[in-house]
Amino acid sequence: MTHLDIPHYTRQLDEKAERLRREFAGFAPPALEVFASAPAHYRMRAEFRVWHEGDDLYYIMFDQASKQKYRVDRFPAASLLINKAMPLLLEAMRPVPALRRKLFQVDFLSSLSGELVISLLYHRQLDEDWHAAVQSLRHTLNSQGVAAHIIGRAKKQKWVVERDYVVEKLQVAGRELVYQQVENSFTQPNAGMNEQMLAWALDVTRGAAGDLLELYCGNGNFSLALAANFRRVLATEISSSSVRSAQYNIAANGIDNVAILRMSAEEFTQAMRGVREFRRLQGIDLPSYHCNTILVDPPRAGLDEDTLRLVQEYDNIVYISCNPDTLRQNLDSLAGTHRISRFALFDQFPYTHHMEAGVYLTRKS
Repeated sequence: MTHLDIPHYTRQLDEKAERLRREFAGFAPPALEVFASAPAHYRMRAEFRVWHEGDDLYYIMFDQASKQKYRVDRFPAASLLINKAMPLLLEAMRPVPALRRKLFQVDFLSSLSGELVISLLYHRQLDEDWHAAVQSLRHTLNSQGVAAHIIGRAKKQKWVVERDYVVEKLQVAGRELVYQQVENSFTQPNAGMNEQMLAWALDVTRGAAGDLLELYCGNGNFSLALAANFRRVLATEISSSSVRSAQYNIAANGIDNVAILRMSAEEFTQAMRGVREFRRLQGIDLPSYHCNTILVDPPRAGLDEDTLRLVQEYDNIVYISCNPDTLRQNLDSLAGTHRISRFALFDQFPYTHHMEAGVYLTRKS
C-alpha cells in the first residue's frame, strides 16, 4: 500500500480486536491481549512488478479491487532500508541494458539488523554481461549507503552474488536471537511483531514441564526462542531450505537442546501412531522425549483431522494462527478437552482485514 492511514491506526486495531473477541466469544476466552504493530515501515519484505516505458522503468502494483496497475515510488509499509534502496536501484539500472532488459519483478528482503537482499527476476537467461553489470550495480549501491546482496532469477536459473539470505537479529525478552532468513523462503514479514509474538510464547510457556514438540517450525523461529523454557525441543518442518536455515540458526545461537526433523506434520503424526516408519527418524529416540506441550503454527488451512487429534493428546497447546476462521474450526474440536488460558491478537498486517491470533490451551481437569 502506498498510503497508510496512520492517524487512524489505533482505531483499525480496536476494530480488529472487537471482531476477534466477538468471533471467539463462544469459547469463553480470557481477556484479549492486543499487540500493536509499528504504524509504518513494519514490513521486512516487498515485491514489485516492473513496468517499462521506452528506456524508463518504474515499480508498479495492482489494485486488488479494480486489478488496475498503479505506479509505486515509495512504499511506507516497507522498512526504511527498502524505501531507501527502491529509487537508488532503478536509477542505477536505467542506463544499463544488461540489467534493464526483460526485467519484470524486483523483490526486497530486509532485516532489523540492517541487511538487504535484492532479487531481480527476468524473462530471459542471464549471462556474463549481466553478472559484470551486477557487480558494478552493487558497488554503486554500496557507495550510496545500501549494502545489498543481489540475486538474479530466470527460468531454471538462479545467480547469487555473494549470498541469498540476511542474518536477522531479534530482541526477545532481553536476549538477542540470530536467524538466517533465506530469499524465497517463508519468514515472518513483520519483524517487530515477531519479537512480540516470541516474547508472548515465552511468557505463556514459562514454568512448563518436560519437552516441547513443535510442528511447522520453519527456520526455527519459535523453537529457538522457546528452548530456554524446556528440557528439550523436537521440531518438524517439511521445507528442506527452512530445515537448513534452522540448523544454521541452532549453531549461530549456541543452542544444544533443539532437534529439527525434515518431516511434514502429517508424516510425523503417522510416525507417532506407528502407521509408517521413516528413515529420517533413525537416531532420534522418540520415547525419550516427554512432551507435555505442543506448538503449532500451521498454514491458512489449519490443522488436518489426524494432526488435530495428535495435538489434542498434549496437556498444553500453543496455537499461532494466520487464519482465525480455521483456528475457530479447530477449536470446535479442541474445546472438548482444553480451555483457552491465554488469548492474543498480533497485528501482523496493519490496515488490512488479516489477523494473526495466538491461543494457549490447557487441558481441562
